[in-house]
Amino acid sequence: MFRMLILPAALCLFIAAEAQAGAATPLVIYGDDDYPPYSYVENGQLKGIYTEIVRTAVQSMPHYAVQLRPVPWKRGLLMLQTGEAFALYPPYSWRSERPYVRYSVPLLMEQLVLLCNQDVLARRTLRQWPADYGGLHIGVNAGFLLGDAGLMASLRAEKIVVDPAKGTRTNLLKLMRGRIDCYVSDRLSAQWELQRIRREGPAGTPMQAVHETAQLASQQGHLGFTVRRPAAYPYRDDFIEQFNAAIVRMQNSGAIGRIVDQALLP
Repeated sequence: MFRMLILPAALCLFIAAEAQAGAATPLVIYGDDDYPPYSYVENGQLKGIYTEIVRTAVQSMPHYAVQLRPVPWKRGLLMLQTGEAFALYPPYSWRSERPYVRYSVPLLMEQLVLLCNQDVLARRTLRQWPADYGGLHIGVNAGFLLGDAGLMASLRAEKIVVDPAKGTRTNLLKLMRGRIDCYVSDRLSAQWELQRIRREGPAGTPMQAVHETAQLASQQGHLGFTVRRPAAYPYRDDFIEQFNAAIVRMQNSGAIGRIVDQALLP
C-alpha cells in the first residue's frame, strides 16, 4: 500500500523555486568595455547606463539566467558576425551595413557631435559638415560606423581621413594632444570623459581645448542579436520578445530615465 507524502508548505515552495531556477536557460550578453558612461569596466566590474538598463530588463525574465560580460567593441561585433556571441550592446541600427544583427527596440537616444581642437579652429572656419573638413583627420571609436555608404563616399571626396582608436578616452587624449584634428562622439560620453581627464590632469603633452563644431544625427542604442548559427540559440525569438516587452515597461514606468539620472550624479 502506497502512502502519500505530505510536505510542509515552505518546503514545497522551496522545491518549486529550485525547479524554476534549474529550468532557466543560461546565456551571455556582451557589453562594450570602453564606452563610458554607457558601458564600461571599472575596478573589474561592467558598469554604465546601458548595462543597468539591460540588467534590470533581464531580471524580470526568470526563464533566463543572464550573465553580462565586457568585450572590446570591435571584437564584440566580430563575435556577432560569426555567431560566437548571442547578443551585444549597444549597437546603432545599421541594417544594410550589418546584416548579421537583429535589433531590440531602442534602449536610449544618443546625440552624435563633432569635436575639434583649438589648433584646427585657429586655422579654419568650420560651419558645414563634411565640406569644411577636407583633409582633416577625424577620430572615431574602433568598430564605429560614421555613416552610410553615401556619407563615406563624401568623406573620401573631401580627402577626410577616418582614424579609429579604442575608446572615448583614447580618442579625446589624441584630440587634445593634436594627434587627430576632430573626433565624432556621443555628446554625453565625451562630456563625461572630458571631466575625468581634466580632474586627473594626465602628465605629458600640454592639452588643447576642444570645442563642439557640429551636431550630427541622433542615434539610438539597441541590444543587438546575432542572426548566425540559429541552432545554437533556439530561444532567440522568445528572448527578444520578452526583452522588448521588459524595455517598453521600463520606458513607460520611467525606470530608464531614473537609471540615466543616477549614472550622471557627481
